[in-house]
Amino acid sequence: MGEAYNALKARLADYTHLQQAGSLLSWDQETYMPAGAVVSRGDQMATLSKFAHELFVAPKTGRLLRQAAAEEGIKDQPDSDEAAIVRVSMRDYKRERKVPVAFVEELERTRAQSHQAWVEARKASDFKRFEPWLVKMFDMARRYADYLGYKEHPYDALLDGFEPDMKTSAVRATFADLREQLVPLVHAISAKADTISDAPLRRHFPREKQVEFATRVSRQFGYDLNTGRVDFAAHPFCTSFSSQDVRITTRVDDGFFNMMLFGTLHETGHALYDQGIDGAFAHTPLENGASLGIHESQSRMWENLVGRSHEFWEHYYPELQQVFPDQLGQVSLEEFYRAVNRVSPSFIRVEADEVTYNLHIMVRFELELELLEGKLKVEELPEAWNARYKAYLGITPPNDAVGVLQDTHWSIGLIGYFPTYSLGNLASVQLYEKIEQDIPTLRDSIRAGDFSPLLGWLRQNIHQYGRKYTPDDLLKRATGRSLSAEPYMNYLRAKYSAIYGL
Repeated sequence: MGEAYNALKARLADYTHLQQAGSLLSWDQETYMPAGAVVSRGDQMATLSKFAHELFVAPKTGRLLRQAAAEEGIKDQPDSDEAAIVRVSMRDYKRERKVPVAFVEELERTRAQSHQAWVEARKASDFKRFEPWLVKMFDMARRYADYLGYKEHPYDALLDGFEPDMKTSAVRATFADLREQLVPLVHAISAKADTISDAPLRRHFPREKQVEFATRVSRQFGYDLNTGRVDFAAHPFCTSFSSQDVRITTRVDDGFFNMMLFGTLHETGHALYDQGIDGAFAHTPLENGASLGIHESQSRMWENLVGRSHEFWEHYYPELQQVFPDQLGQVSLEEFYRAVNRVSPSFIRVEADEVTYNLHIMVRFELELELLEGKLKVEELPEAWNARYKAYLGITPPNDAVGVLQDTHWSIGLIGYFPTYSLGNLASVQLYEKIEQDIPTLRDSIRAGDFSPLLGWLRQNIHQYGRKYTPDDLLKRATGRSLSAEPYMNYLRAKYSAIYGL
């Protein structure tokens, strides 16, 4: 490559390393940092963010981007890795140039303190403790959207940072279509709700045995613990400092089996994606997933399409019975399989079943739109949250901890993030449908505990590309079409009609 491209790569590496150092501080705050360090941690993260932002949006970066784009081997090879690095970095550059560095610093400091306030409020199940910080986070979200600019809706500017080129209007249309198809299915299943019990999952499962089993399955999926680790946090997450350092967190409930295992499998799906990104994109903005929706497609695939499948439990259930003989020794495979796939309205999003999960997302999407637009005041949020849960799921949260305070996202300014969960659900099934066409023996492989064919397909068609392609382009390359709800709804109807005898 030419001189400008090489200079650009060096500059992008400095920028990426500063971002990764900030992510490490954030990971530490979620896992091991003492609560009293929150203010100093906010200052540290603000300083790193300031230096990274100033370096990236400096005129020199723009000059190198323009010069590199004109060099031989890039301008004449638009599908090359080098051209992609320039193209995606230019997109990020144009977006970030609109944001003042003082705002970047202020946002990081506020995030750190807001998150700690959420942690404490959640422990006390007291929304009032968090309320003033949530007011600040939505005020900052409005300012951020104004800096970035938008044509139709301020939410578009925020959403674009998580799901490039996606519009609020498109999410609304997708959710309206999903709601129309989901509600009859939920009602049909509700009529037979008493035919399945999750009692086998609500026994005492010792923490250390749960962790050992879940970690073993995660490794067998392909998660490399030589370049990763498993820790614990109030809200499970995966974070990547590079493809050589990808960490997950999870949480455990001694009295409910699903939380630990399926939370771990979910985060493992994210980690497999990050560990599979082509090394050619190391130290550049392409060393990330194509979008959060595509990222979520990977976590939901491994958690649900694999982890809740019958063939998965045909392989693992005998082993699980050996780990928990007193709890599961007298529970049949069919009884257990039906239990882990039981459909029942619940308060906690990350523990929701496949059928009702998207209703949780719709609640959050609608509420954050109303908050952003000023139609809903933050002080009114708990009541609005409970009312929406009653309307959509037929249940009312008994307290703030399992209601409005259950998710960490708003506390750290991730406003515009929630729709990507449902987009990921749709993409997961669309991809899996194509995988089963390409690998007719896939179910037999899973039944044998061999996940290499599935992981190999994902490495080849999704993981290696990082951010090289837009989400839509990546889906078209992998499946031949843009995102569609049809495969997802067909999957839900077929699976749950069989389980519930609809």
